[in-house]
Amino acid sequence: MDSPNDENSPKSTDIDFDELARILIGPSKRISDRIILPINIAGHQFKSKEELRVEAVFESCTFKTVTSCAVGFAFGAFMGLISASMDPQVGITPEKQTVRMIMQDFKVKTMSYGKNFAMIGAVFAAIECNIESHRGKSDWKNGTMAGGITGGLLGLRAGVKAGVIGAAGFAAFSTIIDYYMRS
Repeated sequence: MDSPNDENSPKSTDIDFDELARILIGPSKRISDRIILPINIAGHQFKSKEELRVEAVFESCTFKTVTSCAVGFAFGAFMGLISASMDPQVGITPEKQTVRMIMQDFKVKTMSYGKNFAMIGAVFAAIECNIESHRGKSDWKNGTMAGGITGGLLGLRAGVKAGVIGAAGFAAFSTIIDYYMRS
């Protein structure tokens, strides 16, 4: 039998660090068998692979662009519906209007506004996300540059002068919106 003074036998003063870690930290705080970090010292919890994948999808430019397109379409359709309901040209036709004619007008305006807002939202989101990815920063300059490019592209359909005015106007609008959204 081993005597208490034998070099190979555990002494009563030896500390079992695994047992100490279980007592102080608890098994729920273990990251793996080799690493033990108390949450209050480490500062944050590590994310699982599934959480990282979901986060990567939500932060991708494709997801942001598709979401902006869908939200833009919904907002534009709502604006088109309001515009069609207040249109003074609806009652000026010489023939008698029917519910079908009015509903057709609602449909045309709703779809037109929806497509326009969807296109603006998608173009702006794609440009802003690519600028942010290129710069590696998320600040007001991204929205301003994206607004300028988007407004310029939209205005170029009517000419260079309209493109410059559109770029300046959309950049200013984007800057103001970004200022109020971030503060």
